[in-house]
Amino acid sequence: MIKNSAHFFSHGLFLVVLLVGISLLFAGCEKTQPIKDAPVTELKSIIEDVRGATAYRYNVVDSAGNKMDTAKIIADPAGGYMAISHTYTGAYFEVHLATSTDLLNWTFKQSYGSHTHQPYLAAASNGGFVLANETDNGLYNWIQVRYYNNRDDLLANNPARTFAVPHTQVPVLQWAEGTPNIYSVTLNPDIDHSTIDIGFHYFKDGNVDRQARGTLTDFTTWSSQKETEIDGALVAFGMKGNIGDRDNIHFRRKSINIHDGQFIAGDFDSWRAFLWDGSTKTAIQLNIRTHKGSQTFANPTFTLLPAPGGGQAIVVTHFIPSENSAPGEAGELIYYKKWKE
Repeated sequence: MIKNSAHFFSHGLFLVVLLVGISLLFAGCEKTQPIKDAPVTELKSIIEDVRGATAYRYNVVDSAGNKMDTAKIIADPAGGYMAISHTYTGAYFEVHLATSTDLLNWTFKQSYGSHTHQPYLAAASNGGFVLANETDNGLYNWIQVRYYNNRDDLLANNPARTFAVPHTQVPVLQWAEGTPNIYSVTLNPDIDHSTIDIGFHYFKDGNVDRQARGTLTDFTTWSSQKETEIDGALVAFGMKGNIGDRDNIHFRRKSINIHDGQFIAGDFDSWRAFLWDGSTKTAIQLNIRTHKGSQTFANPTFTLLPAPGGGQAIVVTHFIPSENSAPGEAGELIYYKKWKE
């Protein structure tokens, strides 16, 4: 009996040691997991806290009184900042460019034609610019891409190249493809030997917008594919409406998207913002806290830029629909937060 007891004790001790070892192993994993996701967590906290921003402005308009809806902000090579946006004229949407020295006050510079909307502007490595926007002719919508050799040509709306993106996901005469963002512009070595990576949405089955991504090669050839992983991750939240706009940022060496999604089809009250982590294939819903408590957010963008007065900043924009907005907060929201690399 004593021998058997010792036998069972030794086995029991072995099991205890094994379990303790396993628990320590998993404890170590739990400690490293937040480090892996730290960029997403940090970025989430910055975007959500409008009240804690370094500076902010609601219902942004330019010096000409144009609403700067769906604004995308980039650095101006002449100093300061550029914002591409659209405004509704009462008959159609029109894309505009404005400049600023402080990210809050904007001077109108140029219009880019009637029936243009949902714009995105990216700088090329050679000093040129690529402008992508959705265009319509009253019957259907498509993506238009323009290349400008330099800042002067951009401000004069004098494109060196234009390309009307053909529909590749839905029939051209039935449903839309639009709301582009530009992931990257690669010149090898010029625009005629280039690769432009563009995200967009397509009107799936004439029912809801879903995500896709395309490549414009040498400014002459277009190909695209559906982004089903992103769609699936957002639909998992219970989304029944559109999955529309998006932007991408490289934050602390990690590629992260921001998306908008509509929980109820046709309901502007139900637009919300999400982050998508491409490395883990996961989405996180953002709980954005404005000063007066608006709940609806669409057309999000974010950009890493030099901050006014020095340092670095994360600049964020959202369009706040009038539905489910707090008093004085509807329209384009721009805010930025200083951060340390």
